[in-house]
Amino acid sequence: MFDEKKLWKERFNQRIKELSRYLRYIFNGHNVIVLVFLLGTVAFYYQEWLTTVSEQFPAAIIMAIALAFILTYTPIYTFIIEADRIFLLPLENRLQSFFKRSLAVSFLLHAYLLIMGMAVFMPMYARVNNGDFQPFLPFLLTVLVMKGINLLIRWKVQYYVEKSVHLFDTFIRYAVNAVFLFFLFSNEGLLYLLPEILLLFILYFYYGKNTKDKGLKWEYLIEQEERRMTSFYRLANLFTDVPHLRDRVKRRSWLDWLFSRLAFVQKNTFSHLFVRTFLRAGDYFGLFVRLTIIGAAGIYFISFGYGQILLVLLFMYLTGFQLLPLWNHHQNKLWVNLYPLKEGLKEQSFKSLLSRILYLQALLLSLAVLAKGEGIIALLSFIAGIGFTYLFTQFYIKKKLNF
Repeated sequence: MFDEKKLWKERFNQRIKELSRYLRYIFNGHNVIVLVFLLGTVAFYYQEWLTTVSEQFPAAIIMAIALAFILTYTPIYTFIIEADRIFLLPLENRLQSFFKRSLAVSFLLHAYLLIMGMAVFMPMYARVNNGDFQPFLPFLLTVLVMKGINLLIRWKVQYYVEKSVHLFDTFIRYAVNAVFLFFLFSNEGLLYLLPEILLLFILYFYYGKNTKDKGLKWEYLIEQEERRMTSFYRLANLFTDVPHLRDRVKRRSWLDWLFSRLAFVQKNTFSHLFVRTFLRAGDYFGLFVRLTIIGAAGIYFISFGYGQILLVLLFMYLTGFQLLPLWNHHQNKLWVNLYPLKEGLKEQSFKSLLSRILYLQALLLSLAVLAKGEGIIALLSFIAGIGFTYLFTQFYIKKKLNF
């Protein structure tokens, strides 16, 4: 006899077990120390910046724009798999309890994100409101209610296959959420908040009425679930091998000019392989770009003095550490081991590529320091980056990769 409660429990426990297995590698002691240092640095500079904020600072607008993203972003974790399209489709009418539990778990995860977001912005709110933290709990309860309404609307929208409906829903809900949050953080009365709540309820009942005779879009739900897990696997793959991850290759023809700088000779065999892998396979190139942009933004906006040098080195370490899986990217391809090349040439090519990547990042991050008008610190940052790159590629990775 089919038991949807038992099925949901099995799926949920299986997902938790799988996530826990990879999270142990992501949040090991080494990475936690770096993460704590990074959060501590950001918190310190954030606190220092708050002392310069005046009471006329538009905190309500900034909080509304930022937190509206968290309110509007409402993925629903259904825990369904590809085979369900065949085996559970005939039982769709008996899965109400299954999806209600999924909605409840999704709400709890989103509530955690909202709590974190509120915790980040409340010091700024208190700064422009005479240090008043008392509204934190009422604000939190209010946005949690709004989150629940957004989640229910999103569930109804998933009955549509038209992308235009999904885009329209996201745009409308973000606008309504942003206006609601602005009035909330501006300490306006209930009269200003009710129209936004009413609009969301109208949306919910409108979608509910129009999807009353529609069935679940199993293909869409499965695709979204697989996409979310693929994103997680891609993150976990930076720290350990993930057999579930499907490798992706992007052409990126606009970067072909970089290959012209590599001579087409036998000693550059592994150099060609690693450069093409870095630029086209997986997410190595995207990782480098994202960390460089985030690092440059952090250096420019939230740091000052010699602390900028530490941030440069920190982001270089994060980049170098997360690019180490590039070494084993082709470990399951036997033909790579058949190259008639001298032993040690692969190691030399990998070190050379990683060094150039980190040198480039050191230069870009140092330019972010220079953009603030601090030439001496920018020069020191670049010199420290060069020294870090040498130590990282010549000593640190020998331990990590067992050269």
